[in-house]
Amino acid sequence: RKMIGLALSVAAVCNLAEGARSFLLHLGPGVRSKLLQMAIAPSTVQRLRGGESAMASKLKELGQGHLLEGLSEDKKAALLAQAEELNIQLPGGLEGYITSAKKLLQDSKDGVNPFQGFTPSVPEGQTLEPASEEFLQMESLGLDAVSETGFILVAGGLGERLGYDGIKVALPLYDSERDKCFLSLYVAHILNMQATHGKGREIPLAIMTSDDTHALTEQLLKDNANFGMAEGQITIMKQNKVPSLENSDARFACKDGVISTKPHGHGDVHTLMHQTGLASTWLSSGVKWIVFFQDTNGIIFRALPSVLGVSVKNDFAVNSVCVPRTPGEAVGGICRLKHEDGRDVTVNVEYNQLDPLLKSSAHFPDGDAPDKNTGCSPFPGNINILAMHLPTYTDTLAKTGGRVNEFVNPKYVDASKTAFKSPTRLECMMQDFPLLLTKEAKVGFTTLPREICFSPVKNNVLDAAAKQKTGLPIECAASAERDAYALNGKLLRMAGAKMDESSKSGSYAGMDIA
Repeated sequence: RKMIGLALSVAAVCNLAEGARSFLLHLGPGVRSKLLQMAIAPSTVQRLRGGESAMASKLKELGQGHLLEGLSEDKKAALLAQAEELNIQLPGGLEGYITSAKKLLQDSKDGVNPFQGFTPSVPEGQTLEPASEEFLQMESLGLDAVSETGFILVAGGLGERLGYDGIKVALPLYDSERDKCFLSLYVAHILNMQATHGKGREIPLAIMTSDDTHALTEQLLKDNANFGMAEGQITIMKQNKVPSLENSDARFACKDGVISTKPHGHGDVHTLMHQTGLASTWLSSGVKWIVFFQDTNGIIFRALPSVLGVSVKNDFAVNSVCVPRTPGEAVGGICRLKHEDGRDVTVNVEYNQLDPLLKSSAHFPDGDAPDKNTGCSPFPGNINILAMHLPTYTDTLAKTGGRVNEFVNPKYVDASKTAFKSPTRLECMMQDFPLLLTKEAKVGFTTLPREICFSPVKNNVLDAAAKQKTGLPIECAASAERDAYALNGKLLRMAGAKMDESSKSGSYAGMDIA
């Protein structure tokens, strides 16, 4: 450890952080933090160079010299260690983050429209109906590809907003099976596919956690012996936070000698797949397809084989799972966007941006309005389940460092748009990955009925009851359990079982549960 510490000290002094980046990223955060503190300890720096550390100089060059003002030597060393850690974690380092922040904040100040020059249109994709011949064909194709598939669970959230004291993947699955949780269900699905269609191979699972969920996720897996998965079959990747920005000059917020940080968004999953080397490792092991899925959508695995089949048949680099969307619903829409300069991309547009984008086009003067024939939006609803072609994905990560497009959403104090009501940060979303692809890569989507692929636990009972009054899906624990029972019954009947359909209905906490 002394030798490693000395090597890192030299790296810090000589400003060789980029050269040490790959090595450091493979260390645990705790070990890395300690080594970095050794690397920039004032006594070490003074001995090796007799002057200011390279990171201190770098912060001043980047307009962040205020971070060091008035700090004791110990607090200064700790802050510089934190800055080194951030510099290693961020694609492009601190300089890249600040450069992007300044541009995006200036665009925000100037009111730049990110969709300027783009014309929206309804994209082309595949719609599947359960039990149809086409669905069964796609499902068969997908099951054959399961042995070459890896799964990535995005699990950085706590259940506080749902009224649950714990991580969301530990949320009890059904009231009748409170000893089971969402993570146990997902692992059971993967192990079942492994046993029936794995062709003798282990199907890998990666889980992206956050500071809030990392230790609790590790403990949940430990307490339950990985729910039956083999040692090493599950990889946990912890998402890091990014510096908070307190004004339009991208000045870092700081309190008591610590740089204030905030979550960066689930787009970090792509950065982590690259930085940890997991994408390349899986590719070398024979994995050809990867599926990203969310933490509390318990029925999704019923549909994933058919989605994989669509990807295989069409050779999609990215295939988004979609559902019919209610206009105004807080779900993004998949759009085809064609730019004046010839760029053409199929990508998710967030629900709060979709209406103004559509109204800016002569083809959709009513904005986010229902189709006259279906009553749904003509733009399928993105549910953030993505199937990707791993060779294309890995090549794209190598070219981009896994850095998806960022955005910023500051809340300004006044019309001058210089000061913020509270610190903001850059954010990114995993569904924006198609923006990184070359024009040759094929991007598509698969639309399925909600009943077979989308019934998440997103709302507490009060919020769910309010949504029901406006005609929107309630998406709470009660509806998720109801939908799981209904789907399982339907699948059993499709398989030939004789089952009566339930006609019972009831209410709970102001919600009608039919």
